[in-house]
Amino acid sequence: MQMSERPISAWLPITKKEVEARGWGQLDVILITGDAYIDHPSFGAAVIGRIIETEGFTVAIIPQPNWQDDLRDFKKLGAPKYFFGVTSGNMDSMVNHYTAGKRKRSTDAYSPGGASNFRPDYALTVYSKILKKLYPEVPVLIGGIEASLRRITHYDYWSDKLMPNILESSEADLLVYGMGEQPLREVLALLKKGVPFHQLTMIKQTAYQRPTEDGIPKNKNWKDIELNSHEVCLEDKKAFASNFKHVEQESNSVQAKRIIQNTYSKNLIINPPFATMTENEVDRSFDLPFTRMPHPKYKKRGAIPAYDMIKFSINTHRGCFGGCSFCTISAHQGKFIASRSEESILKEVDAVTEMPDFKGYLTDLAGPSANMYKMKGKDLSICDKCIAPSCIHPVVCDNLDTSHKAMTDLYRKVDANPKIKKAFIGSGIRYDLLTKSYNKKGDSKDMYDYLEQVQTRHVSGRLKVAPEHTSDDTLKVMRKPKFEHFKSFKKLYDKIDKKYNLNQKLIPYFISSHPACKVEDMANLAAETKDMGFQLEQVQDFTPTPMTVATVIYYSGYHPYKLQEYYVPKTKNEKQNQHKFFFWYKPENHQWIRDRLNGTKQAHLVNVLLKSDKPSKRYKGKAKRFIKKHGNPNNQGMEQYVTPRTKKGKRGGKKRR
Repeated sequence: MQMSERPISAWLPITKKEVEARGWGQLDVILITGDAYIDHPSFGAAVIGRIIETEGFTVAIIPQPNWQDDLRDFKKLGAPKYFFGVTSGNMDSMVNHYTAGKRKRSTDAYSPGGASNFRPDYALTVYSKILKKLYPEVPVLIGGIEASLRRITHYDYWSDKLMPNILESSEADLLVYGMGEQPLREVLALLKKGVPFHQLTMIKQTAYQRPTEDGIPKNKNWKDIELNSHEVCLEDKKAFASNFKHVEQESNSVQAKRIIQNTYSKNLIINPPFATMTENEVDRSFDLPFTRMPHPKYKKRGAIPAYDMIKFSINTHRGCFGGCSFCTISAHQGKFIASRSEESILKEVDAVTEMPDFKGYLTDLAGPSANMYKMKGKDLSICDKCIAPSCIHPVVCDNLDTSHKAMTDLYRKVDANPKIKKAFIGSGIRYDLLTKSYNKKGDSKDMYDYLEQVQTRHVSGRLKVAPEHTSDDTLKVMRKPKFEHFKSFKKLYDKIDKKYNLNQKLIPYFISSHPACKVEDMANLAAETKDMGFQLEQVQDFTPTPMTVATVIYYSGYHPYKLQEYYVPKTKNEKQNQHKFFFWYKPENHQWIRDRLNGTKQAHLVNVLLKSDKPSKRYKGKAKRFIKKHGNPNNQGMEQYVTPRTKKGKRGGKKRR
């Protein structure tokens, strides 16, 4: 049966009519989500709903309920027997709603037609408080990225203030952090045995609050670590910063401690995380009976951009061991890689090829960082004792197996599928893992084979990588390698590109206004990238999001590990000035660049950034012969053929005739 012909019962129910059609009365669990319901493994509510279903519970989803009317959406299915599960969706609702400059976005990629008015700010908190008001006796379990990254005292960029853990603000009963399959299955198993919801205090990877006078539940298998209280953090920015080191280390530790933080008259208790999911466990989630399509109710409301982006993509793994200080991936998915089996991935490839509108092109075959599939420690007992937030900074760990062979083999097997014309790698690649100058113990042939496979078979005209900056000081705070290693990678990339005459662009990503970045660093970045032949496109201004090192520095001014102070660009003017240097090539920025650099130690960069790289017509022939002989695409060394004009329109002192 074609997917488009599936009956409505193939999806989880979202209306009372659909629930009744299944012969159900009171539901066991009701899920609330800020996203449209898309029954696909890339969407958290669908995964959670399918797990609940396979565990034998009745479940329905209320997607994007109206919070501004008489709340009929929250009432239409009644109260569930066990609990409400609430998520704001695949993104933090504030990141979803606002730009780095706090400008309200006009679209929402997770809504039909891209409409932007289908979820509130701080959606999880709004939904949860409504449920607690309507059904005060029904437990509320919160999860997803908004819950996960706000599980402790955190800085909220959009309100510009320190906020308490989201259990406090949402009034929810239990929080699941990280990827929720393992704790959810345990919650369901205990409820099935008859354990009351309020007694679910020993489940790993969950958090809850208790009145201070009730004490901390004892667990002989867990050690505790107590953080500075929320009230202390409000008064002392350094105390707030020092908390984060412990949160990050325990979140990524195999033998983690239980975290305790006093918040007003309650104790926040965060239980240690589960071990990284095994291959079989990850497969189990991806192999659930998804339709892989949006619910049919959205047919007349327009396309859902986020779905269109991923419907022909395949997720190969979760997690990221990069530990970049501005990124939330490891904070939510963990630093250890949880990879799917080849069999599961190839099975999903077959399913995608059967979709009615599939034309033979996979848009992405990757994970958060494309080239980390199957990578893990050589000796896992060493990993068990490790608390480092990154496996590749400041150096690549000697215990990390960085072989790309499993990925290269997988790509070739997908390529061999007769229904696949092209499988693209749309996600970013960690170039430092493919650079011998940085990944010193990596196998050169292995790196070359992988990159050659990617460039010749899996690039759609452009390959994305993220050096992020050129300043050593800024890169150190970012937990990224020195820019010289990106140059080494580009040489290898250009070598393969030239060998196969591919003419494919390398697209580097950069960030401005990051903690420790000064405006002079941005001027140097502009000059250095221009010298390499880049006219930057993929750039962004740093956005402070909860649960990252960089956000802690942004708010407090202190690095959470060393508690040393750093410069942080915060004002609108500071941020705009940094961002402008990305666009040195725009005529409207030329005078600003002159004004900003003239009279400073960087005055020489005015000529570097604003001089024309195009040879005059008079010297065009000589320039062409130079390029033909030396193969230099960036016009370096051509100065001898391009003589600047004088104010009177003369060249090199010789009169024009």
